[in-house]
Amino acid sequence: MLILTTLCMTACTRNEGSQEQLAQRERSITSLRGAYAAFNRGDMDAAVQALDPQIEWREPAAFPGGGTYRGREAVKQYLAQSRAGWAEGSSEPVQFIAAGERMVVFVQARFRNKGSSEWHEVNLADVYTIREGKIVEMHAFADRQEALRWAGVEDQR
Repeated sequence: MLILTTLCMTACTRNEGSQEQLAQRERSITSLRGAYAAFNRGDMDAAVQALDPQIEWREPAAFPGGGTYRGREAVKQYLAQSRAGWAEGSSEPVQFIAAGERMVVFVQARFRNKGSSEWHEVNLADVYTIREGKIVEMHAFADRQEALRWAGVEDQR
């Protein structure tokens, strides 16, 4: 499986920040990569490990099962349900953009549903709010530019 992974180093260093802030960003990126990898292999316990126990997780209403989920267990159930219809596939982070306490992750999802031979590819963005090393909020967007605006990041085109 080809994994496309690109760090947006200019976004991570644009505000210069302290060495501790840069180290925290790198830890956040490592943690998020691990969460996506765990989701891809179906390990939902590991996928939610870095989440704050009181996480607020928002998916667009247009997404299957879309809505707001509160708490690690509710998110774990949502993630399991969202992946349950896949025969195979992955959700790969392709770019990380730091924006203060937020991390915008551009994601490419490629999957084939059970009982189908047709592959689907979706480009989306997840925006995580990270406080004291814990992910306290996640807001998913079908439109990457909308995600950037919501996170207060300049257009990345």
